[in-house]
Amino acid sequence: MLVFLARQLVDEPDRVEVTGQESDSRVDLKLRVAEGDVGKVIGKGGRIVKAIRTVMKAASVKAQKRVNVEVAD
Repeated sequence: MLVFLARQLVDEPDRVEVTGQESDSRVDLKLRVAEGDVGKVIGKGGRIVKAIRTVMKAASVKAQKRVNVEVAD
């Protein structure tokens, strides 16, 4: 789901990459995009990345895991 959301926001969707680590109750996801697209994913004042995190947390409720989304520099 994170890949789909990020690809809709950026100019270079082929360069979207998500890596993650999963533990018993938590999933840490790291989103990498092209250097010129980082601002589009973060948004003004961090609004877009905050919305992405909210959507991912809502989707993770069914799996009963906490999700943390970070945008790599």
